[in-house]
Amino acid sequence: MARKRNRRRTLAGHRVLVIGLGRFGGSLALELVKRGWDVLGLDTDPRVVQDLRQQLTHTMIVDSTDIETLRQVGAQEHRRAVVGIGTDLEASILTTSLLVDLGVPNIWAKAINRQHGRILEQIGAHHVVLPEHDMGERVAHLVTGRMLDFIEFEDGFALAKTVAPAEAADLPLGESRLRAKYGITVVSIKREGADFTYATADTVIRRDDVLIVAGRTNDVERFSELV
Repeated sequence: MARKRNRRRTLAGHRVLVIGLGRFGGSLALELVKRGWDVLGLDTDPRVVQDLRQQLTHTMIVDSTDIETLRQVGAQEHRRAVVGIGTDLEASILTTSLLVDLGVPNIWAKAINRQHGRILEQIGAHHVVLPEHDMGERVAHLVTGRMLDFIEFEDGFALAKTVAPAEAADLPLGESRLRAKYGITVVSIKREGADFTYATADTVIRRDDVLIVAGRTNDVERFSELV
């Protein structure tokens, strides 16, 4: 078992348990550390643990399918845990189930497909992540439209970063009636050389301004197709 001594102090409660340090779990753990979080990273592969031991707050070689082992490393003391185990479905499901049994209140679990995701939800995962599916869907929106970025939430609601269409140019938002016509709300606006600012009814949009718009996914897509 390998362990790295804590090198710094973190804010109380800013601790995350990450189980499975592959491409998904490893990159997530590193990003959390960059943001100042205390990360305990667990994996069964000594090479993976060795590669990350200098970069994460703590690393251990652990079999996460054993509840006593999880207790020994203090899994139950974490308010947030991420199960990033990918190809070993049995280990993914059992680990998630054990974290539920230990009372971890916020569990994110990686799924490789929707069926896997449904099982994880049924056993108690609070958040299920399908990175390959979600990224593929996101890139598809960017490839097929004029969007610069796209995020879809549950219940068919989305945010998009897109270029202002000619129809919206040189008019205050309140007069352009974009919400009435297209069902979207312009949340923020960015002009070349400036930062994003909140949009108001008096904001005048210029051609080729960058907009952040929100609304139903279909409405956001339709608005982003305007030229």
